[in-house]
Amino acid sequence: MATIKDIANRLGIAVSTVSKGLNGASDISEQMRQLVLDTAVEMGYASKKVQELGNCKVCILIENMEYENIDQFGYEIIVGFKLNAARRHCDVSVIPSNLNLQTQEKFDSFMLRYGYSGAFLLGFELHDDYINQLYKTAVPTVLLDNYIPNKHVGYVGTDGYNGIDLAVKYLIESGHKRIALLNGSKNSMVTNERYLAFTQSMARYSMVIDPALIANGYYVPGCAKDHVNNFVLNGATAIVCASDLIASGVIAELNRLGKRVPEDVSVIGFDDLPIAQHLTPTLTTVRQDRVAIGKSAFIVLEELIGGVSISKLLLMPELIIRNSTGVCPAGK
Repeated sequence: MATIKDIANRLGIAVSTVSKGLNGASDISEQMRQLVLDTAVEMGYASKKVQELGNCKVCILIENMEYENIDQFGYEIIVGFKLNAARRHCDVSVIPSNLNLQTQEKFDSFMLRYGYSGAFLLGFELHDDYINQLYKTAVPTVLLDNYIPNKHVGYVGTDGYNGIDLAVKYLIESGHKRIALLNGSKNSMVTNERYLAFTQSMARYSMVIDPALIANGYYVPGCAKDHVNNFVLNGATAIVCASDLIASGVIAELNRLGKRVPEDVSVIGFDDLPIAQHLTPTLTTVRQDRVAIGKSAFIVLEELIGGVSISKLLLMPELIIRNSTGVCPAGK
């Protein structure tokens, strides 16, 4: 493993300058500090604090995901992560991320600058700079619903294939044949997964897959207004939604169109957020145990920090049947 002296020799500068760059001293230039950090990352340097047995300081980098109260998707995931971290006396920093942060400093040098042993990334999209940098990182990192083929990077999530299959099978058993999918945004691995899961499930049960009944929106209620009317015009009797927030928008749009839920159109969500129980009608949905996801993320990260490569850890989903689904209308 590289030492401070090795870095100094590589750059042709004093050991004291390297030490200042690694420890955030104010009496060297930002340009020199960044050069020291980038060289340290390239040479595989790890600070003594990170190397110390039992020392644990990790971060959660979060983007495009709300997490500040219990009604929001990320809240319970972070709670679960912190619960397991506390048992290991591990400090956790929650850091909102954005494209500006990612362009200002590379992921590896950011982690080294602040002395983090590992990271859990939430809400990042496939095209984000930090995601692309993870193909070559040596920093232990866990992703939610994203996969990177790197022995230092693990994946946690819920088995979306099984979850979508539970929803589709239940609707078919209720007599539905014209089943629509309102999916999330395209720049997301989980969106692609749910599309494949839906088409595979429909094919498995010998159902017709109609492209007019499949659409991409965003993980927000407002996307429903752009697609629900088209689904209805094309004969949909049930709509599977990629999230509960999308489902809430679908129910509102169906009401606006004069369609009853579930008498005319059944609706299924995904996540089982608290909002699912407060919609009218209450929402049938695929439950993700978000506290368990957070706990699992810390377990995977701890193993990665310890040198154990874990590729994927998937939790089993559960179909929660409420009042937004029913039998297919007669004659449909």
